[in-house]
Amino acid sequence: MESQTLMLRDLPHEERPRERMMQYGAESLSQAELLAILLRTGTRRESAIGIAQRMLSQVGGLRQLADLSIKELTLIKGIGPAKAIQLKAGIELGRRMSNSRLNQLVTIRSPYDAADILTEQLRYLQKEHFVCLFLNTKNHVIAQETLSMGSLNASIVHPREVFRAAIKCSSASIICAHNHPSGDPTPSPEDISLTSRLVQAGEIVGIDVLDHLIIGDSSFVSMKEKGLMG
Repeated sequence: MESQTLMLRDLPHEERPRERMMQYGAESLSQAELLAILLRTGTRRESAIGIAQRMLSQVGGLRQLADLSIKELTLIKGIGPAKAIQLKAGIELGRRMSNSRLNQLVTIRSPYDAADILTEQLRYLQKEHFVCLFLNTKNHVIAQETLSMGSLNASIVHPREVFRAAIKCSSASIICAHNHPSGDPTPSPEDISLTSRLVQAGEIVGIDVLDHLIIGDSSFVSMKEKGLMG
């Protein structure tokens, strides 16, 4: 009688994601292989890796997958409630790992330190999120807040919202950031204009805007490094 499911153990040894992960490390696995480990089993006609590859192709990639709800995941062939929950749990753990750094005393010494905190949180989002890191006089991150969630192509934030939040947590300076859902971190004219307004408002209230980061899929742009702070 034909087995109801295709297990990862049914694959040739060299193709098993778990064995490859143990031998070569997690970073050596493809996105589909990592997802297959979370899925654990396939269906009668399709392996876990096959489902993972098809799922990524169907939704458009890992960025889009991370934004799907459990209900939306179950609409994908081969993904039932249990598998959908396993996937969402794995995605949520990744997000929480990224957020957990704020529970430590993090010092910002360069744009790369700020990007290290924010990139994994923002890179896969399908809408623009405008986020601020609030720093004390020693450049320690004392708070983080998402101040705006925009459309697919635009995020609207007003300087008063930014500095109201900064004053509330007694911040000495701030670093702003937002993602580009397209994956391309090139600053737009609107990004440059907003940054200039934020810098001017910061000078009035006495809170420095140290940088504005644009987060893409695999890279970021520091407006300060580009000389675009206004």
